[in-house]
Amino acid sequence: MLPDRCSVKKEGKQCVNPPEFVISVVVENEEYMIGVTCQKHKQAVSEKVKILQNEGKIPKGKVNFSGLKAVGTDCIRADPEDIIQID
Repeated sequence: MLPDRCSVKKEGKQCVNPPEFVISVVVENEEYMIGVTCQKHKQAVSEKVKILQNEGKIPKGKVNFSGLKAVGTDCIRADPEDIIQID
């Protein structure tokens, strides 16, 4: 399961946008998911990850943004009213 909102908080308030990207760091043959973000906060998150990498709080490696798409399956049913358009 992924969060239904962007991981960014600004001035103590959670971003209300749905996630559009999974943020991960690729180190050698390993990949570590560190959060999700919307398009609006993609650049800010990228800069923050680099700062945290320099501080040694996140492994150094390539920051990767993978696009998300809404999916409905037989075991995960999506109500058409609940679907959020993600391009």
